[in-house]
Amino acid sequence: MSPVDRLLLGYVGFASVVVLWRLATGVGGAEFGWLLGMHGLLGALILLFRRLPDRARAGAWLRDLYPLAMLAPLYGGIGILNDRVPVEVILRHDAIVQTWEAALFGSQPSRDWIRQAPSVFWSGLLHLAYFAYYIIIIAGPVALALHGKRAEARHVILAMLTAFIPCYLVFILFPVAGPYYAFPEPTGPVRDVWSASLVYGVLDRGSSVGAAFPSSHVAATVATTLGLLRYWRALGWSFVPAAILLTVGTVYCQMHYAVDAGAGLVIGVTAWAAVRNAKA
Repeated sequence: MSPVDRLLLGYVGFASVVVLWRLATGVGGAEFGWLLGMHGLLGALILLFRRLPDRARAGAWLRDLYPLAMLAPLYGGIGILNDRVPVEVILRHDAIVQTWEAALFGSQPSRDWIRQAPSVFWSGLLHLAYFAYYIIIIAGPVALALHGKRAEARHVILAMLTAFIPCYLVFILFPVAGPYYAFPEPTGPVRDVWSASLVYGVLDRGSSVGAAFPSSHVAATVATTLGLLRYWRALGWSFVPAAILLTVGTVYCQMHYAVDAGAGLVIGVTAWAAVRNAKA
């Protein structure tokens, strides 16, 4: 069993224990039963993917890249878990993070920056960079695999998941809504630019409440980009500007607190350093 398989199975097992504990304490409903079923299905799929023969091209691709297809349901499961956490509890966690912001910056950058320095150009560019997250984490490993670098693609996915999983654990144990929910939305031209509307539309349809601290967007993007810089330097460097702008944009666009972005950056770098010499 590969390190990626163990990471995913470990996380699914942990999340399932949390679901069972909350059910035992009277928190949760029918949706938690469906969530447990999903966890069981994902666990079974992981084990089945391991049995796909390497000589079958399609099977080899599924075995290498299947974790990318599991990111959305695992993230969505966090939203189901946190939907049962009282809003006041989550916002108390936000209040704690906001005190960190105030202590470090003397203000709330995620709320104040876009209002004090409104720019349609920067809003458009930074919202677009924020959306680039979805491209980087999927297109990066897939491009490596298409380029004949399957082992390298597996290694980049390992780094990405090593960044994702700690973030997901914190989302469950210490859910933070984030400035997107805690503060009023920006208004005016900076909010109406097309890329901002695109991002808000995606978040309205697929955001999980409580998944703000640390920023998994930043963590996974940084870990993936560092991996790409090692294995396909030209592709990696093409993603570097987007990764930098995304890190800044999470704060300017009021998606994450600055400490969320900073913690995500540390996790992303640490994740890559931790698995840099590991076999995927």
